Amino acid sequence: MPISPRAGQPAAPSDLVDVPRLVTAYFSEHPDPSVPEQLVAFGTSGHRGSSLRASFNDDHIAATTQAICDYRRGEGTDGPLFLARDTHALSEPAWVTALEVLAANEVTVLVDSRDGYTPTPALSHAVLAHNHAGGGRGTGTADGIVVTPSHNPPSDGGFKYNPPDGGPAGTEVTKAVQDRANALLAAGLRGVRRVPVARARAAATTGTYDFLDAYVSDLSSAIDMAAIASAGDRIGADPLGGASVAYWGAIGERYGLDLTVVNPEVDPTWRFMTLDWDEKIRMDCSSPYAMASLIRRRDEFALATGNDADADRHGIVTPDGLMNPNHFLAVAIEYLFAARAGWPAGAAVGKTLVSSSMIDRVAGGLGRRLLEVPVGFKWFVAGLLDGSVGFGGEESAGASFLRRDGSVWTTDKDGILLCLLASEILAVTGSSPSARYRALADRFGAPAYARVDAPATREEKAVLAALRPEDVTATELAGEPITAKLTTAPGNGAPIGGLKVVTASGWFAARPSGTEDVYKIYAESFQGPEHLARIQDEARDVVASALKGSSRAAT
Repeated sequence: MPISPRAGQPAAPSDLVDVPRLVTAYFSEHPDPSVPEQLVAFGTSGHRGSSLRASFNDDHIAATTQAICDYRRGEGTDGPLFLARDTHALSEPAWVTALEVLAANEVTVLVDSRDGYTPTPALSHAVLAHNHAGGGRGTGTADGIVVTPSHNPPSDGGFKYNPPDGGPAGTEVTKAVQDRANALLAAGLRGVRRVPVARARAAATTGTYDFLDAYVSDLSSAIDMAAIASAGDRIGADPLGGASVAYWGAIGERYGLDLTVVNPEVDPTWRFMTLDWDEKIRMDCSSPYAMASLIRRRDEFALATGNDADADRHGIVTPDGLMNPNHFLAVAIEYLFAARAGWPAGAAVGKTLVSSSMIDRVAGGLGRRLLEVPVGFKWFVAGLLDGSVGFGGEESAGASFLRRDGSVWTTDKDGILLCLLASEILAVTGSSPSARYRALADRFGAPAYARVDAPATREEKAVLAALRPEDVTATELAGEPITAKLTTAPGNGAPIGGLKVVTASGWFAARPSGTEDVYKIYAESFQGPEHLARIQDEARDVVASALKGSSRAAT
């Protein structure tokens, strides 16, 4: 897709969302259950949409929350439900809707004791802390809801359920919740229990929890905070107007760090952001355009970091600039598996199959098992929970890892943790993460990596998601023999919802978009940019041929 000439430039008044209109539409607009785009639809990170498109409204959240109540009751989940929200304009009203339904269903709900914003990793941490030690709140298994569309534009809302394992809900859970929610929508919300917000807040089942203190005070169990403090490196942390805004100041103060919260402002229009590649305001801390303001200040700090709106993603800025997410994942893995003596000897390196093959080479150099899974952090949850996966990361700047003693920290992506790891790496080794990546590239080769989109109809996307290895008739890719044709992930055998084709020095993966009439082509080459371009060009031909062959076989 072409990059706008305005990318990286400050947002103009015309770019800003009309917040009153957005919130009014949340309550006044009602979805039509006969329109697929207006139904509840859980992707890899919950249900997302906009009130202006009738895809994220009061009806959706009431129905989805009731569906979660029904689901957890059926599963015997009888402990507290932790309820969190980020800084998007639609998060506050959706949080209220959820609380009204939860209270009416007599669910014990724990909300933030500071009435503040809560990062996704702090919610995961809270769920796991309760379920591991009872949380000091009696018996019962806890779960959670976080109201966030992650890095999405200001007009969007999001709603995500984390079951008792603390991580993103798996497909079997989200399908049950989604189907029940849509049935409630079709029934005109008959079956949804609800009380006014004043009653919900005053209910005996509604309590509070100090998410910030519980999370921040426990960080030294996962990160060498003493080493960071001792090094005295000047650190800049940019919450990008998101839920980590109060957390970074608390971290700096508690651990005595030379840390500056670069931008402590919260504004639901995000007027202080620079525009992303397509002129949208998007809190994507892996985008050089969204992170342009922080990048311009990189010389003020030994290390600067950014997080998206719910702080489940990380962006690492060194004096060299913004690191590619794949590059930092490789550096993090190389450092952690050498530095964490308390980790299980058999703990695997987890990656999604569209992450860089540099990770494969680093894992091999460490003598560690590689667990390659489909896109979605949910695939790492069980391994992080039982310690069989030491680190799980995905190409979109999301990752988490074990505590220093090898026990579970979070089972959802933790952008704050990864940003602090970058500071630990600098403090302990004396080298920046970008310098350490250059050393890895000298040792293993320097890959070129990119993602592009190609047009596809809804029918073509359905065929792509159901391809089989035998549908690929090509034997070579960009001048090299094809060594693997994958439609299931090597690490767990789960369907990848697309296709990955591998050679000795490159690969591509094609996956249908869940929201647009395109498919995504991820590609990488260890032979440089020109070879990468060949892989990308030939990938379109390979996919087109496979789609035709599969379509003919189906008829």
